[in-house]
Amino acid sequence: MRRPWASSSSAPPRRYNSIAFTRAAKAAGLYAGNINGDAFSSDIKQQALATIARDMGGPIDLIVYSLASPRRTHPTTGVVHKSVLKPMGTSYTNKTVDTDKGLVSSVTIEPANEAEAADTVAVMGGEDWELWIQALADAKLLAPGATAVAYSYIGPVHTWPIYKDGTIGRAKIDLERAARAIDTKLKAHGNGRAFISVNKALVTQASSAIPVVPLYISILYKVMKAAGTHEGCIEQMQRLFATQLYNGHSPKFDGEGRVRVDDWEMRPEIQQAISEIWPQVTTENLAALTDIAGYRAEFLKLFGFGLPGVNYDAEVEPHQTFD
Repeated sequence: MRRPWASSSSAPPRRYNSIAFTRAAKAAGLYAGNINGDAFSSDIKQQALATIARDMGGPIDLIVYSLASPRRTHPTTGVVHKSVLKPMGTSYTNKTVDTDKGLVSSVTIEPANEAEAADTVAVMGGEDWELWIQALADAKLLAPGATAVAYSYIGPVHTWPIYKDGTIGRAKIDLERAARAIDTKLKAHGNGRAFISVNKALVTQASSAIPVVPLYISILYKVMKAAGTHEGCIEQMQRLFATQLYNGHSPKFDGEGRVRVDDWEMRPEIQQAISEIWPQVTTENLAALTDIAGYRAEFLKLFGFGLPGVNYDAEVEPHQTFD
């Protein structure tokens, strides 16, 4: 039996990520709490409120909303909404890559209808974020001057038809609507604030599922590493919190009221280099023109593979009790 985070017979990787994070936090004398369930549900919201009240001693001053899911059961209506990754209006054709086989090919994605777009907004838009904030407010667990931030992405022109201008883009527009509504609510509650943080393209389970995006990320990593500006998930969030939210700093907003942690990615010279490489990429030169190796390494780490110091052939007991 392989180690449990590499075994389909034990638990999903995110469970072991949470366990490792919790242990590290405790070792550093920091609090970490975990709740396993449907984050969209009213029951989990109530569990979270009880945990905050019991373990954290009262109101909180920072709420980070970052939730990716293919479906949502609406807590009031019981309707199951399913999101789709599609363009709007017309079909979209572009290059994509099979990151496992290393094959570059052309993909055509048919457009979504309005019902599919509405379902995607219901899953990935801002309503659930608003429900979380309202639940915290009703339980008197929002500290005066609290900050609420939701993570989002815009990306380059290469991915706009499937992302910014597609069904996901519709959901992101609704997320920004929610940010404005929540900001108004928090400003009335001790001059708090809410905003969107537009983040850099990174290898995640969500991004890997979007056609075209893995090829873009592979090229982006190649260009940004060469420029010395590449950041991973931790480094990007460190920059957000250390230079925008804390240490005496204030958020720097764009014209739409968003914080742009994707600013290094969207530098003209970075995007120009990507635009020059994009049409040249083929299966034969994929390894030379992109950082497909780096993409694969990061993807494997999401599931507990490819980590140094781990003997993946060692016999282990998959049924363990974790503290």
